[in-house]
Amino acid sequence: MSDSKRQLVSSGSPYEPRTAFSRAVRAGRIVAVAGTAPLGADGKTVGCGDAAAQARRCLEIIRDALERAGASLAQVTRTRILLTRIEDWEAVGRVHGEVFRDIRPASTVMQVSRFIDPDWLVEIEADAVIEA
Repeated sequence: MSDSKRQLVSSGSPYEPRTAFSRAVRAGRIVAVAGTAPLGADGKTVGCGDAAAQARRCLEIIRDALERAGASLAQVTRTRILLTRIEDWEAVGRVHGEVFRDIRPASTVMQVSRFIDPDWLVEIEADAVIEA
């Protein structure tokens, strides 16, 4: 892929066509993954009430989007974790640590008032740089 091309990646989320966004966008060597909610293949929330299970699902979707864009979790440089309950930071942080233990991207954790679906406790974003 040349640096001038843009690749759009969809995860099949019902929100993508409704709000005109892509799960991930690759522009040259940069891949940006949008705020990723804990949706199953059926479009329903995974892990209701369990922030760690939801984080695990978000990271699976992110991994798949990165791979479809020609990147991997090993190339992630930044993550952003958004929580509706800040007290879930440790449980979600443990899941983040399982995935990124040796990668250690820059990361931010913040509380938000709510998401589109009230069952979502977490959304995660990621940015990656593909080595030349």
